[in-house]
Amino acid sequence: MTWLFCLNNAEDFLKGQWLVMTVYRVPAALLHQIEQELDAEEKETMLFLCRDLVPDLPAANVRKLLVALNEREMLTPVSLSELLYRMKRFDLLKKVLGTGRTAVEASLPRCPQMLSKYRVLMTEINEDLDKEDLSSLVFLLMNDLGTSHVKAAKEKVVNKGRLTNGACAIQAEQIHISVPETGGAQAQVSNKYRMQSQPLGVCLIIDCIGNDAGMLTVTFKALCFEVRCCLFPNVDSLVRELYEVARLKQHKDYDCFVCILVSRGNHQGIFCTNPIVPGFSLERLKNFFTGDACPYLSGKPKLFFIQNYVEPGTWQENPSLLEADGDLCTIPQGADVLWSLSMLNASNMERSQSSSSYYLSALTELLIDPHKRKLHLLDILVELNSKIYEWNRTNPRDQYSVLLKHTLRKKLFLSVS
Repeated sequence: MTWLFCLNNAEDFLKGQWLVMTVYRVPAALLHQIEQELDAEEKETMLFLCRDLVPDLPAANVRKLLVALNEREMLTPVSLSELLYRMKRFDLLKKVLGTGRTAVEASLPRCPQMLSKYRVLMTEINEDLDKEDLSSLVFLLMNDLGTSHVKAAKEKVVNKGRLTNGACAIQAEQIHISVPETGGAQAQVSNKYRMQSQPLGVCLIIDCIGNDAGMLTVTFKALCFEVRCCLFPNVDSLVRELYEVARLKQHKDYDCFVCILVSRGNHQGIFCTNPIVPGFSLERLKNFFTGDACPYLSGKPKLFFIQNYVEPGTWQENPSLLEADGDLCTIPQGADVLWSLSMLNASNMERSQSSSSYYLSALTELLIDPHKRKLHLLDILVELNSKIYEWNRTNPRDQYSVLLKHTLRKKLFLSVS
């Protein structure tokens, strides 16, 4: 059997360099690499997209699916590119096939497509459905598209119940929908946030003191974040930076957002480089990155780490490490937020102008540890609390107070999973 095939690799093919030759099967090592790179949700998506291609496949297994497609000579660099593109694994396009998103998008209108347009459409729609829309969609499909398409829609949206980090994510609860010949089903949801984009997200570092930006930059670059530094801003400059970062289009393709803020201040806000109060309210910080203000971050984890050096005259003792006074700073009420605020009397800085925050130093030490990175972030922060507690016990003059609250809905691992 002969096919139109590429001369050298997928990139050549997508550029239009064609040759008629016998199709050789994709190497098993490459298929194994792709399988290993996919998480459970993505494997479900691949099975759904390819279901019509191997309807006789007895078991829902990605490895068997890829082998079957390969044996039937349905896998080529182009078809694999199409499949990975539809799954939004643009990193694998580059890593495995040596091509990119732009090249695939340019080739799709010109090349015969392997995947069913209907299943591609259902996959894309599913990413933006909430539970009520889901019920309406299945009901409409029952009336208009017939049993086979209803089964496909239900298979994708109900049985799989894929819960992505994007806007309007399906809630993690049971969904019961009556569909002829198949009965009810429950949505299966992931218990961890998707952390697979490259980079994982933007890390905005705002350092009004100047001692920690370098350490933080190295750490979060190592964690595969796109780091953006804002050094010594006044309040007006800070507001402009927050507006600019909140409007970045990259958030659409990224899986997470981190903001780290280091400044002098009081219990209600920070002063930046302005010498006068009231400065910048910490409560305002969350407003730049809510779902309304930044839709691309809706449903994605937003992490805030703040080191506030409280000026003399505004300091209030907080004897308990984890005890939080509601007047200190209220937790952002949106979902998917982690809020970690460390306070230290600013008078402690006078003894060592160039010293880093122990809170931030301990945090970066834990995050960069390859063994700790396998832990859920909240477990890491428990260890951070232990380090702070021990520091306070042995350094009575430098007492850190930590406020930790969150509205995370799933487990979060700060690594590409």
